[in-house]
Amino acid sequence: MTLDDAYRLRYGAGTPFEPPTAWSDVLAQQLGHRSVRAYRPDPVPDDTLTALVAAAQSAPTSGNLQLWSVVAVRDQERRARLAGLAGEQDFIAQAPLFLVWLADLARARQITTELGAGTAEAADFVEAALLAFVDVALAAQNAALAAESLGLGTVFVGAIRNRPLDVAAELALPPNVFPVFGLTVGHPDELGTSTVKPRLPQQTVLHHEQYELEPQAAQVTTYEGVLNAFYAEAGLPAGWIDRVVARFGTVAGLKGREHLREALRTRGFELR
Repeated sequence: MTLDDAYRLRYGAGTPFEPPTAWSDVLAQQLGHRSVRAYRPDPVPDDTLTALVAAAQSAPTSGNLQLWSVVAVRDQERRARLAGLAGEQDFIAQAPLFLVWLADLARARQITTELGAGTAEAADFVEAALLAFVDVALAAQNAALAAESLGLGTVFVGAIRNRPLDVAAELALPPNVFPVFGLTVGHPDELGTSTVKPRLPQQTVLHHEQYELEPQAAQVTTYEGVLNAFYAEAGLPAGWIDRVVARFGTVAGLKGREHLREALRTRGFELR
């Protein structure tokens, strides 16, 4: 794929945009990202999993605190149960490997109280939870990019937060560990492979010196047309704006995640 083709796919042929000249194999891999929800049954070998975790551990981590962990789920029955907890998404059960990424303050608390001489009182503040959530997101993205570089397909699963306490029980998570999202990993079934989905124009997300909200309405309208053309070609229902409204317009759009504050506190994240 050429540089121009990669940018046109990422932003849509109808988006006014002049591709830059900067280019590398890493950029090609990143711009070619697509969600994969259909997998062949071929297993993901142990050495590949080791490589993905090594990539994850190579991501930046605030203060080198490393406030995350991941559970690799291969058991078919457990994947099926997790698929049910995550909104009956069958591709979770189909993928040979499901990685559940965790914000992990348990290890830091243990180090502080058992190996150090502290009380871990600072772990009860929002800052600690925020550090853990940022750390795990950075780590998981590194793993996803590494998987795709090896020819594997992935898709992130935020619906793991629909019923986080049940997920925690399924994975035997100790207190102070919270399931943030999942990541399916496997060899793509070519018949079910999606294409690159256009993103918002760069003018919408890139601000110079100071943030500007007012121009975004027109840019979103342009994007709506580009994405609707993509949806039509893919045989999917149109309406990106409607999707945003459905998610944020009513509490029902949260699909159970309106209870996350209580779930976090139940898991030991006090959020002071």
